[in-house]
Amino acid sequence: MSVLFEPLTLRGVTIPNRVWMAPMCQYSADVIGDQVGVPNEWHRTHLVSRAIGGTGLILTEATAVSPEGRISAADLGIWNDTQAQAFAEINAQLAYFGAVPGIQLAHAGRKASTQVPWRGGKSLPSDDRLAWQTVAPSAVPFGHLADPVELTTEGIEKVVADFAAAATRALKAEFKVVEIHAAHGYLIHQFLSPESNKRTDRYGGSFENRIRLLLEILTAVREVWPAELPLFVRVSATDWLTEERGLEVDSWTADQTVALANILSDYGVDLVDVSTGGNSPAAQIPVEPGYQVPFARRLQNESLLPAAAVGLITEPEQAEKIVEDGSAVAVLLGRELLRDPYWARRAARELNAEVGPHIPSQYARAF
Repeated sequence: MSVLFEPLTLRGVTIPNRVWMAPMCQYSADVIGDQVGVPNEWHRTHLVSRAIGGTGLILTEATAVSPEGRISAADLGIWNDTQAQAFAEINAQLAYFGAVPGIQLAHAGRKASTQVPWRGGKSLPSDDRLAWQTVAPSAVPFGHLADPVELTTEGIEKVVADFAAAATRALKAEFKVVEIHAAHGYLIHQFLSPESNKRTDRYGGSFENRIRLLLEILTAVREVWPAELPLFVRVSATDWLTEERGLEVDSWTADQTVALANILSDYGVDLVDVSTGGNSPAAQIPVEPGYQVPFARRLQNESLLPAAAVGLITEPEQAEKIVEDGSAVAVLLGRELLRDPYWARRAARELNAEVGPHIPSQYARAF
């Protein structure tokens, strides 16, 4: 039997296998009119094709909890009921084809108000009608992006409320998993890391203060997210600025990630989705196949929560080994699922396994 294709039950949700789709922004929502942030036919086709392809859990792209929380004006959002209804229609199809629908809730912070990547990814000019003022824990820009303004206490309270409201809409949209995006240099990660958080109030300075925003968000989300449904957190396990690279920069580290993971279970978190980097353009990341897996393995060994691994996982035997040797309970595929929406079915065939309980009748003769 292949462990990669064993089901995994978290709370009251059973995911049919351990091949999951990582959130990947498509930058394809309408940017004007009443369809801003609303998933459209591109998103429907993109997501449903991976469900037909056998992916067990499908996490939508980073979905903004507020208009100012988008990375670009073309990002998806879930701050209104029109957006939630469009998601609900897609989620019904994902469930029909055997996948579990999940959503990643996000706020981009100082990395917001940018062009889409294929147009350069730079900050929108301040006089652009689509631009908006970015916010951050401190008025420290990311690289050459526009200067953010420091969030006030009232602004922080609004962010917490926005995450809770988004989780409420996610429930109405029939999502079965919510993931809080605390990685890749977006707002929550900006608070976690002393590289970007220079505050002197209760949200800055000590480790306990820097994790406060995330814990407040988790508390607010768990109040509206049912006890029978799982809650994930995506983290960047390191900024790649200190012990991993020998740089003398006060930043977020693997040790702090382990300490955080041992707290998260007390806040209703069921799994940590382990990535790295994204908070500093100075980071030098040694990218190679499976380069982030050791961080997931460390959380598996040193924390109270299961971890999922992501990052240049491309081959079935590689993914099987990651789960088999206990480095992670599941793998999240990104670019490989862009290249091959049917990766899970191919992997199951190579590993002599069943992809899950549901094979479309129209495709059964191929399997």
